[in-house]
Amino acid sequence: MQDILTVNHTPYRIIRLLGHGKGGYSYLAESQGKQVVVKQIHHEPCDYYTFGNKIEAELNDYGRLLRTGIRLPKMIDADMAAERIVKEYIDGPTIFELVKAGTMNPVWLAQVREMAAAVRAFGLNIDYFPTNFIVQNGSLFYIDYECNDYMDEWNFENWGIKYWSQTREFLDYMRQHQAAN
Repeated sequence: MQDILTVNHTPYRIIRLLGHGKGGYSYLAESQGKQVVVKQIHHEPCDYYTFGNKIEAELNDYGRLLRTGIRLPKMIDADMAAERIVKEYIDGPTIFELVKAGTMNPVWLAQVREMAAAVRAFGLNIDYFPTNFIVQNGSLFYIDYECNDYMDEWNFENWGIKYWSQTREFLDYMRQHQAAN
């Protein structure tokens, strides 16, 4: 990994890896004294999800999510050729970290249910996995741009909620994830 990622001729100094998802690697980065997230799209295989053009999907999904009014980081820049996106950095713990630590607050469940209702009104689901949500100053933010057409099977109450407390599914994921590292 290089220490600098360039997006449309603007260099971003990489501070650290924030996460690796099915679509890309997200890095905390800095440019001109401001911290941001730089997401580098990857083309690694994913056995449970099919992608088309990932960078176009990110841009399209961002536009769809903006219309819903949910809290999410602002997209600052996108570099189609390099397959990189720069977005606002939302600092705070993920819901995953809070569940793992046993410090979940019911107010965040209420907030995710409000988000679920807002996106459903637009015929969408978001990825309710708890690593995709950050709490900043008591407010919940959806930090991924992924969204899909609404299906009951993948809504919050039928799928997402399974990972928002120390359920069997959450603990199984923890065991599998730790075994992989």
